[in-house]
Amino acid sequence: MITLQVLNAHGRRRAPRTVLMRAAHAALCGEGVRNASIGIVCLNDRQSRRLNRKHLGHDYTTDVLSFPLETLPVLEGEVYVNLDRARQQARDFGVSPLHELARLVIHGTLHLTGYDDRTPRQATRMHAREDRYLVRLFAGRTRTGIS
Repeated sequence: MITLQVLNAHGRRRAPRTVLMRAAHAALCGEGVRNASIGIVCLNDRQSRRLNRKHLGHDYTTDVLSFPLETLPVLEGEVYVNLDRARQQARDFGVSPLHELARLVIHGTLHLTGYDDRTPRQATRMHAREDRYLVRLFAGRTRTGIS
């Protein structure tokens, strides 16, 4: 059983819960995960920077952070998505904010399943998986955005 929870801690912006959950679910199922409990938290630049500094020692804002909590018998973890960065990156990459938000959730979820992107080879492999799930997720769908 896959259990997904979404918490919006941003304050001003909101993201569509269904898209966040569908993105995480697509990545989990695509990677063969059948038992998982994942929390998805939406936050802002300041909150992202604080978490990144506290837990990883990096004093800068980031777009997504993943924290695995348990792997057996149930994959448990948290994915923190920065809505401010998602909007900016969507503009930078020429995609809809919704598309970028889904990409970040998928990216964070893949980290929970064991993917890493520290080397160019790892990053290429991980981005190919992201693209695969994004195509499935957005096939024939209309675009909306982060409000």
